[in-house]
Amino acid sequence: MFDVLIYLFENYFNPSACPDADVLAKKLTAVGFEREEIDEALDWLNGLSKASSAPVPMALAASAGHRVYTAWEIDQLGVEAIGFVSFLESAGVIDPAQRELIIERSVAVGESPIGAEQFKVIVLMVLWSQEAEVDALILEELLDDGSPRELH
Repeated sequence: MFDVLIYLFENYFNPSACPDADVLAKKLTAVGFEREEIDEALDWLNGLSKASSAPVPMALAASAGHRVYTAWEIDQLGVEAIGFVSFLESAGVIDPAQRELIIERSVAVGESPIGAEQFKVIVLMVLWSQEAEVDALILEELLDDGSPRELH
């Protein structure tokens, strides 16, 4: 699923540039993705679209407080993902509503705890779906797959 999401990010400037689900599924199949992986990604994106269109509670929109995670959320997300989302929020990359969307979509994956690379893809896709401006250094961090880099 995550490879499909990265492919969409790399090949479509924003979500509105994507064709409808049936055409997109055919294109993804033609590129070489498995049908199961495509279906998972499209279902996840559909959930993202529904969650993004839900109204944001006023208390959350105006929130300046700190997020307290339940034991279940800590188990689902893992300490590394929670630390990363806290960093993004404190750096002003995401707001409280986006944080909650990232948490919801991370839990929807069904892996616990979610891996750091997968969590970064989720953050990237949430920001992509909202057509958010992302600083180049943050974008580089989100696209970092953990492989060693050569210094030139």
